[in-house]
Amino acid sequence: MYEYKFVKIELSKWNRVPDGDYQDIIVKHANEGWRLVQIFAPSTHGYGSAAYFEIIFEKLT
Repeated sequence: MYEYKFVKIELSKWNRVPDGDYQDIIVKHANEGWRLVQIFAPSTHGYGSAAYFEIIFEKLT
């Protein structure tokens, strides 16, 4: 059985820069036993650009 965790990273309105350091988030979760599955960026903002992205992790329970 797997457990899943979704971490939402907001992007700046003006320059689309992530509000958090996604690399540190991935390393921190990996050290806690989580495996990176996917980084998902839905096109939900104007002109098809994403307003946020989600980092999806899984862990064997």
